Amino acid sequence: MDTLDMEIQAAAKKRTRAEEAFRRADEELRDLLVKGRAEGKGPSHMAKLTGFTREWVAKIAPQPKS
Repeated sequence: MDTLDMEIQAAAKKRTRAEEAFRRADEELRDLLVKGRAEGKGPSHMAKLTGFTREWVAKIAPQPKS
């Protein structure tokens, strides 16, 4: 195995770790958005907090059923 092979292997491992970290953070955010909607926070308010669009927040955390 030469240097380039090792660099490719290291970069692939780094990407996998980053992807796993993203998935965990994404799941946490989605759970919190759903919790926020359940507590009466609106999608516009949470969009301001997150920097995502109101439509995206509403898609992830729709109005809870009464």
